[in-house]
Amino acid sequence: MNSKVPISQIVAAILYRLKTGCQWRQLPVERFFEQPYSWQSVYHYFRKWANDGSFKNLWVAFLTQYRAQLDLSCIQLDGSQTPAKNGGDAIGYQSRKRCRTTNLVFLCDNQGQMLACSQPLGGEFHDSHELKTVFEQLTQVLQAANLPIKGLFLNADAGFDTDNFRHYCQQQDLQANIALSGRRKPDSSFIYFDELLYQRRLVIERANAWLDSLKALVVRYEQKALHWQALHWLAFSAQFIRTLKRKQKL
Repeated sequence: MNSKVPISQIVAAILYRLKTGCQWRQLPVERFFEQPYSWQSVYHYFRKWANDGSFKNLWVAFLTQYRAQLDLSCIQLDGSQTPAKNGGDAIGYQSRKRCRTTNLVFLCDNQGQMLACSQPLGGEFHDSHELKTVFEQLTQVLQAANLPIKGLFLNADAGFDTDNFRHYCQQQDLQANIALSGRRKPDSSFIYFDELLYQRRLVIERANAWLDSLKALVVRYEQKALHWQALHWLAFSAQFIRTLKRKQKL
């Protein structure tokens, strides 16, 4: 990297933008740099690291090094619709929110630590859209960090209740604990569902609430879906560092 300032200062400025949600041009660069430096230069490095996969690679490295700190006794699956204000790719009208949104699907561990997010989809698509492909995107992140998925219990709400996804989980040796959809027709076949285990989904609700504390993630202003996803990889890393520091104090 050919930069006149330390990388740590550039990262600090990007994290400030992630936390506050300010426009790039409103970054208070004088707070982070000991010499004159522009917001355009900070954005240049954010864009560069997003495009070359550095933020995602950082997150996979964290998962690989600290996988012993994860609780994979049960993993949680959930989707989230985010309003999109500036247009761009992977954006569509979502009737429930009455605005254009982007849909992301998340996977977290049994403690509420985010593990992976899917590639962004337009808000017109529901959670079960191309679910096999979406879930493979999520598990590829775990596989890159040498985290096995076979034999894991998977919690998901009724939005993910499709026969195709249940069959896929069975093929992957995943124990699917998915709430039954009201659209499902009653029949005589048995479908496994553990209500007590399902209550663990609360941890991904808390994880999503924490992501909402990062103002740059509450509303999407990034026009490129790749940049929007990169902000989430960075947020996952920040969350994990925060968790590790808290455990060290105990």
